[in-house]
Amino acid sequence: MITEVIFDIESQKLFSEVENNDPAKLGVSIVSCYIREVNENQDEIRGEMRSFWEHELADLWPIMATAKRIIGFNTIKFDVPVLAPYAPDTFAKLPHFDIMQHVRGALGHALSLAHLGENTLGRGKTDVGTNAVIYWNEHTEESLAKLKYYCEADVSLTKDLYDYGVKNKLLKYTDRTNTPQQFTVDFSYPKEVVDASRQIGLF
Repeated sequence: MITEVIFDIESQKLFSEVENNDPAKLGVSIVSCYIREVNENQDEIRGEMRSFWEHELADLWPIMATAKRIIGFNTIKFDVPVLAPYAPDTFAKLPHFDIMQHVRGALGHALSLAHLGENTLGRGKTDVGTNAVIYWNEHTEESLAKLKYYCEADVSLTKDLYDYGVKNKLLKYTDRTNTPQQFTVDFSYPKEVVDASRQIGLF
């Protein structure tokens, strides 16, 4: 079996509130993760959603350390730097798989998670990141429940977009002329990861 973690974070502040647009100064309110095992064909065997508030992040790192792939959207430029003040030094060196990097590699420019979700899956995000900061600052039972729901919904959208790419080897978007388009992706594992998972399964 291959262990995967699909994750997303929400920050306590906006870039406009910190000096030099430094993501490490944004603070983390919550990290949501879908932790699962897949077989060599990348079919999900079992999985669960978990969320960690800022004071619970110490419980997150052992989970991340076990993953063969840590999947997210724009995680290399945003989530990983925001988590840096909390994370072990080794976190950035783990096997991160950023869907945004594959989008840029294929098209030469970025697309949002909402845009890809709407065009590929027929659904977008449930809220916007600026509201996530408001929910954290309100810090009521109701607002924190909204924050958790939003972060977990983004993880679910990322997971479903990734799985669509795995199965169909493409993602869909609409270009600047409002014309539906698609581009190919390869989300398969390197042979050595698949071979290792087969050997583990023998014992």
